[in-house]
Amino acid sequence: MYNNHLKNVIVLLVATFFISTSGVLGRYIAMPSEVIIWFRSTFAAIFLFVFCKYRKINFKLKSSKHKKPFLIAGAFMAAHWVTYFYALKLSNVAMGMLSLYTFPVIIAFLEPVFLKTQFKPIYIVLGLLVLIGLYVLSPDFNLKSSNLQGILFGVLSAFCYAIRILILKKYVHQYNGIMLMFYQTVVISLCLFPTLFFMDISGIQSQLPYLLLLAFLTTAIGHSLMVHSLQFFTASTASIISSVQPVFGIILAFLFLNEIPSINTFIGGSLILATVIIESIRSKN
Repeated sequence: MYNNHLKNVIVLLVATFFISTSGVLGRYIAMPSEVIIWFRSTFAAIFLFVFCKYRKINFKLKSSKHKKPFLIAGAFMAAHWVTYFYALKLSNVAMGMLSLYTFPVIIAFLEPVFLKTQFKPIYIVLGLLVLIGLYVLSPDFNLKSSNLQGILFGVLSAFCYAIRILILKKYVHQYNGIMLMFYQTVVISLCLFPTLFFMDISGIQSQLPYLLLLAFLTTAIGHSLMVHSLQFFTASTASIISSVQPVFGIILAFLFLNEIPSINTFIGGSLILATVIIESIRSKN
């Protein structure tokens, strides 16, 4: 039992690491956010379709009633990705990822409403611990600068992400996680397809390798593993454990973008890691 739980936690952390690469790639790729997300979702859909065919995963929905929530979840995922990339480009990797990680607190309060689960006061404590860590991590910023806009986009992205997770949580036990992610990417591609006609896509040739990496590593692998992990954890538990993502993102930004972390980064990151460890041990029971 313990080994299975440990394996599930490790898979969730691996998924979190892969997803954290979106911060560096989203900041680095020199294209409009909507265009980046369209290419990201379209390439990811192709990767996921081929994999599902190879593994003979069934694409058929078990009920026609599932079409509407899948479409709504996909639309919220599109909004989450676009607003998140706006947050990254308006501020930096640290600011964008940290503002996004208000979503565990949002989920903790919305989960009883969406999934009719019992509200657990421990989530308030853990959520506050994460928020304190994020507050310490956050660099100083001028309220008149674009950093404030980046934070607001990040919080909006967090809200959209929380809604999407809570919608899909109802169906993760009925469908393969990779199949669910395939349908998500298809919906996102359809939602953002019109942006190709009025936004600049001239940089596609030079940015193609990074778009493919974003689609394959971050999206096809990372998000599929994340959806898969929802089978073994509550939405609140999964979101709190994955709060280590900003730490991964800041480290990657330091290595590849030369964004140097401050002492606050180490202190705040330690608080987040402590929350991850506490929730990992608590959720085992």
